Amino acid sequence: MAGTDEEAVAAADDALYVLTAALLTPAKFPSVLGDDYPEACAALGLPPVADGYGLVLGQDGEGARWTVVVDDVSLVAVAIASWDCGMEHDLSPQERTVVTALPGWPLAVAVAAPGVPAPHDPGPDIADGAPLTPPDAAVWGPAQRRLGADEIALQWATWREQVDDSAFPSPGGPAEAAGGREDTAGDGGADDTEDERSGTSDGGDGPPAGHSGIRRVLAEARAYVDSPPPLGRVRSSFAPGGARTLRADGPGWSLVARTDDIAFVLLDDEPGEVLPVGRGAELPGLLEALDQMAVRPL
Repeated sequence: MAGTDEEAVAAADDALYVLTAALLTPAKFPSVLGDDYPEACAALGLPPVADGYGLVLGQDGEGARWTVVVDDVSLVAVAIASWDCGMEHDLSPQERTVVTALPGWPLAVAVAAPGVPAPHDPGPDIADGAPLTPPDAAVWGPAQRRLGADEIALQWATWREQVDDSAFPSPGGPAEAAGGREDTAGDGGADDTEDERSGTSDGGDGPPAGHSGIRRVLAEARAYVDSPPPLGRVRSSFAPGGARTLRADGPGWSLVARTDDIAFVLLDDEPGEVLPVGRGAELPGLLEALDQMAVRPL
């Protein structure tokens, strides 16, 4: 954190060159920050308010990295939607909407503002705390596991076509069975998933129907239905054909699924592995129940 919020905001607001933005709401938040919305807010020292926040990442006139937190969520959402459609949109938060300014960036940003020094963290005269930094792509851990699940959700068709349904048990077999393993990254880093997502399975044998990690994940996911977890642990978003894309996270695991299809599981203790879970007899009901209690974007 900066020496004072006023000093930090003044420094970041001085000719802030906006590079990108993200939402921090119960239904959509950067996965690198936590398994749920309160945990993501806590990573930035913010209270988990109901309406959420917008995160504006940019550089000041000296090139220093800043993450400006605003309470005008709609302003940031419109900007992100416009950029996603390839449209230009000027994101200029009003000073009254700024909650705080944090040194550094919590996400990896591949671009830089033109005409200013290269991106660097603010000096200790402005920011006396440790700057925000993105997770290390070379080390597998909770953040990389969640980023891997994000990648599968974004590239569902690519991942789904790698799964041979004949590897799953015949109808009536255990719903928990997994059909194979896929590598999310050659070196275990989630940031490499885009390059590795077309890789083949490790031989097709895959984990057996009694894979303990998958059994644990499905049991904990079922428990969410009866005892709701922290806000944002289960999220539902649009998918083609009237289906929904489900994201669920828990201690050491992430699950991504389509309500009309199979699921994929990632585990902290199995670096870089993606475990497909067959639809079976019970998975459809579990996914439907999770979708009913999931947080949805407004």
